[in-house]
This record gives sequence, structure tokens and C-alpha cells, in this order.
Amino acid sequence: MRHCIHCCIALLPNDLHKQCFRCQGQSHNLQKHPLCRGENKVLLHLDSKQMNLLAVLEVRTVHNESWTGLFCLKKGKLCSLMFGLIIMMLVMASYILTGAKGGLLLIQPVLRYGTFTSNSDLDNESLGDMKDHYQTSKMNISYAKDYPSIKIVIDTITSNIEFITRHLPDMEDLKKQEMHMFSVIPNKFLPNSKNPCWYEEYQGNTTRNPYATNSYALYSKRFRTIFDYLRKVFWNHLYHYKDKHYRLRCLPHFYIIGQPKCGTTDLYDRLRLHPDVRFSAIKEPHWWTRKRFGIIRLRDGFHDRYPVEDYLDLFDLAAHQIQSVLQGDAGNDLMSNIIIGEASASTMWDNNAWVFFYDNSTEGEPPFLIQDFIHAFQPNAKLIVMLRDPVERLYSDYLYFASANKSVEDFHEKVAESLQLFENCLADYSLRACVYNNSLNNAMPVRLQVGLYVVFLLDWLTVFNKDQILVLRLEDHASNVKFTMHMVFQFLDLGALTEKQEALITKSPASNTRRPEDRNLGPMLPLTKEILRDFYQPFNTKLAQVLSDDAFLWKKP
Repeated sequence: MRHCIHCCIALLPNDLHKQCFRCQGQSHNLQKHPLCRGENKVLLHLDSKQMNLLAVLEVRTVHNESWTGLFCLKKGKLCSLMFGLIIMMLVMASYILTGAKGGLLLIQPVLRYGTFTSNSDLDNESLGDMKDHYQTSKMNISYAKDYPSIKIVIDTITSNIEFITRHLPDMEDLKKQEMHMFSVIPNKFLPNSKNPCWYEEYQGNTTRNPYATNSYALYSKRFRTIFDYLRKVFWNHLYHYKDKHYRLRCLPHFYIIGQPKCGTTDLYDRLRLHPDVRFSAIKEPHWWTRKRFGIIRLRDGFHDRYPVEDYLDLFDLAAHQIQSVLQGDAGNDLMSNIIIGEASASTMWDNNAWVFFYDNSTEGEPPFLIQDFIHAFQPNAKLIVMLRDPVERLYSDYLYFASANKSVEDFHEKVAESLQLFENCLADYSLRACVYNNSLNNAMPVRLQVGLYVVFLLDWLTVFNKDQILVLRLEDHASNVKFTMHMVFQFLDLGALTEKQEALITKSPASNTRRPEDRNLGPMLPLTKEILRDFYQPFNTKLAQVLSDDAFLWKKP
């Protein structure tokens, strides 16, 4: 009696031999089973391709039965042992290829892009090209031993840094882009108000709700509460003249334009305690950077664009008070000392929507920036910027916006990936093009670009004079609130305060401090801090030169 025991390993989806079988006995036809006769040789091919970091195992036969991955073994135990060794080799190969990134992985995670969804046609092929261009590096930069490789990335970035003055657009081109805005906001404002205010005719009646279609009110219940109050008192604050009704419209006198996680909330909370300062109905309207383009939440894509009238409605509370001062009890025009502010921390840097609306780009750089339009209407506007050490800002930003699995190791990995993406961009495009690149900004796991303060500041200085921009440091504000607030009061030409009023503003607790659960994570890794200091150093050096203040170097103590 002849016995031939076979154990087969089904590695291919179309393998005809998916189970072990036994060929034995007189009825067994050896001619129909060449494997039993030992005529066929089985070759084992291990092909460890880098794509997807997946080692591919193929079992092929030499002849026509190449799709039958069978091994003839005399003992089942030996078959199981060999199968286990092969699987272990695959896993170990995958582990080595991925550089231990994220543990034992067989497939590398695909980089996802959080670009905005637009109703306009977007070239999917072009978007695919951008994704391919910004693929993360295969270099593992998770450990201290890899610091020399990271330093090469940073040195490459530094070698490609050029601070080139941008080309300013013509006024006519600005008007073509925002025809409606230019039709609503006039060229001249009232002379007896510090704010850019003007009267516009109101043609509604007492039964009409002037805020019925306001997009801010439609978006939030809290906003609807504010607008409900404004609706009730609206008619009483109109200016009546020769059977016509006029409403006072105002834009802000000053803007707190940035940066996020740099103490702008604390500055806002203290400044609004001044008796002559008023702010928009909500702290951060984000109109110039987002709502104007129909962006409600960054993750939700585009909605209907908010017209400029919706933005102006946010200043009606302040306009009502200015209106009362201007008319006075005796009906004589008076001078209003009230100034209006707006504190959207995105105004300085966020131009991500430009690529979807402006088609006359030059080498990837946006043809229009936020400041171009603000300056077109308010050439005398005052701007306040609060900055902090960009290294610490980035970590605070990460802790605030990361939703889950926060850790110092995860932050380190995200920094490493972002640096590689930024380097890839600078290899082909200018510094400004990369800083304002929407796809790159959404691809980077952490917002490296927000800390490149000097790039944004230089672009603002192309349209505004240096004496119109007050740049503060959070570190100085935290150590001496009274001093920084005096700088702000002087910059805004605000009147003197009583001792009690000043104490209320300067001695109140700090706003928007770090959450307890984030504080428990502790500081970032020393290596991560060293990497980020190397990256931001040339930008800080240029910033200190522009401001003539070495404090903006943020040197290590």
C-alpha cells in the first residue's frame, strides 16, 4: 500500500488546492496527481516590494499547475512549523520596513488631505498630483539617532528661504473681485467718529426684521439671541431726516489680527473692559478670512458666502452707542471717542481659500491677500499682533486642537512629518507659495506655517505703515500685564483711566489658560524642541531685524 501525505498552503485566492488531502489506496490514480509522483518542483518566491511596505509571498509551480501552491511534506507538524516561520518572517519584514512607526504595520497609512469641498469644479487629476507631490518621506525620524537626518531636512529648508517682496494688486483688480463689497462700503466716512462709520438709507418698515437673513444668526442660537435684542431696539436707533430713515454703519477702528494660541483672548478680555472700547457682537467673526468665502467650519467645506452686510450687523450694538453720542440730547453733532475692535486671530495668516476663488495666480502665490481688501477700505486702520515663541505656540496649538491620542511622542511624529512636507514644497515653489498653499497646510499634521510670523508681517507691511502695527510678545504680557496694556492704550489713543478702572483691567485673572488634562502631558520632548528651534531660527532672526528687537529671537534662557 502506497501512502503520499500532502499538506497544502493556500496563499493565492484562486488556488485550486485549498485543503490538505491524502492520496492513498488502490483507487488512487497517480497519473492525475503529479505532485504525488514528485514530478513537479515547487518554487517559493519572496518578493518584498517597498510599495505599501507589504511583503508579497507568491508560490508558483513550474508547469501548468502554477496556480496550485502545494508543498508535499511527509509530516503535518513540519508543514505547520514552516508555515508559521513564513508568517513570522513577513511580519518582521513589515516591521523593519516601517521603521517601527506605529507598531507592527503591514501597510503604511495613506496621507489624507483635508482640503475644502467646493461647489466649483475642482480638477481631480490636479489634486491627485498634489497628493503625490506631498507624500511623506520614508525616512523614519522618530528617534534621537535620526537627528542628523532631520538636520539635513532643516538645512535644506533654510537654504531655500528667500524673503521677496510681493507684487501688489491694482485697485481695479480688487474691485473686480469684490464688486458688491465696494458698492456697500463708501470711500469717505463721518469726520466726527474715530471709526470708519457712515449713514446708509434704510427702506424697511417697523414690521420688517433687518436681521432675518443674517448668516451669523442662522448659524448659531447664541447669535440669534443677540440679533433678537437688536431687532427689538433697531427702529429706535435709526436717524430720521426728511421722511427718510438712516442707519449708522461702522467698520472696526482696530483689529487684533493674530496669532492663535498667543494670548489674543486674554488681550481681548482686558481691552473690552476699557470704557471707550467696543467689540463686535462675537469675538471672532472670521469674516475676512473664512465667512466671506462661505467657510463656516474648516472641516465642512464651503457654504453660501456671507455678504458684507452680515459682517456689518455685528457692529450694530457699538453703532447704536456711537449714534447716541453723535446726535446728543440737544441734537447737536458731537465727537465720539468710542472705538470699535475686532479680534479674529485668523486675519493675519489665513488665506487658505484663495486658491478656490482667484484664478490669476503667479507661480503658486495668491494674487490677493486679506490685507489688500482691508487697506482698500481702511488705509488708516490700526492692527495689533500678539506673538509667542513659535516652538511653544505650536505645542499649545497641538494640545488645543488634537482630539485624541495626544502625547509628546505623537507630537514629535507630527512635527517630523510636517517638516518633510514643507521641505518638499520648497524644492519646487517659493516660500510665500508654500506658506499660503492650501493643500500643504491641510496635509501637515501640525500647523508649522502659523509660526512663520515674519512672512505674514512682511506682507502686511507692503500695504500698511509700520507705525500702524503694534507687535507684542505673550511672554512680556504674561510677566507685566500693566506695561503691555499701557502700550495698547497708547497705540489706540485711548484716554486715561482711573486707578480703579486700570486695576480692573490689569489685575483680572488670565483668560484661556491651558486645560488641566493638557497640562498633565507635560512639556514636549527635548529633541522635538531642539528640532523646532532649528527650524524657526532663521525666521525669528529676520523678525528681530524687521522689528529691531532681539527679544523676538526667543533665545533659550
